[in-house]
Amino acid sequence: MRCPFCGFDESRVMDTSHDSRGEIRRRRECESCHQRFSTYERALLSIPLIIKQDGSREEFDRDKLKRGIQIACAKRPVPADEIERLVGEVESDLEGLGKLEVPSRVIGDKVINRLKQIDLIAYIRYASVYLKLGDLRAIRDEIDRLLEG
Repeated sequence: MRCPFCGFDESRVMDTSHDSRGEIRRRRECESCHQRFSTYERALLSIPLIIKQDGSREEFDRDKLKRGIQIACAKRPVPADEIERLVGEVESDLEGLGKLEVPSRVIGDKVINRLKQIDLIAYIRYASVYLKLGDLRAIRDEIDRLLEG
C-alpha cells in the first residue's frame, strides 16, 4: 500500500478491524517515514448495471447515491451512519438480486421507502425529485397522504 505522506510502496499492517457495513479497516505504518494511516477495504461483488429511464445504462455509483441521500437529509437530524447504512443496504440488495441489469426505479423505491421510516422531511425532499412532484399541489398531496397514513 502506497504511503499517502511520502509515496513509499511498502507499509506494515498494525491493526485490522471490521465495521458494521462489512468493510475492513486496516491501520498501517509506512516503512520509510513511519507515518501511520488507515485504509478501508470492501468486497466488490457483482453489482448489476443500472438502466436509466432514458434506456441508457451505467454502473452503480455508491457515492452518487450517497450524495443524493445526503442532500435530502441536509440539516435534518439524520445521523451519518444511518445514511451509510441505507446506502449499504441498497448496494447489498442489488448484489443479492443476481441480475446483470436493474432499472433505476428499483434503487429509488428502496431509498424512498427507507427514508419514509427515517425522516419524513428527507422523504419529501427526495420524493420531490424522484417522484417528479413538479408543483406545490403535488407536494401538498404527498404531504396530505403522509399525514393521513
